[in-house]
Amino acid sequence: MIKIERFEDIEAWKNAREMAQQVYSVTCSGDFARDFGLRDQVQRAAVSIMANIAEGFDGGSNKEFIRILNNKEGVLCWKLLFMR
Repeated sequence: MIKIERFEDIEAWKNAREMAQQVYSVTCSGDFARDFGLRDQVQRAAVSIMANIAEGFDGGSNKEFIRILNNKEGVLCWKLLFMR
């Protein structure tokens, strides 16, 4: 099994970073750019995925990492639900 030394090496974090870049690209133009509240909320939600992975990784044990991610997953689902 490969030991991951940095959260930046986690595939989910890399995917979240790519998604956040895409979210910023989409939300900085068109109708999104004019709706400041929605734009900011969507951008914060995208960045928070990366932050949650980093926080969980630095939290200590694998069990603690899983607990943090499970808790954050629920919060993110609620955010996404209300943004639709």
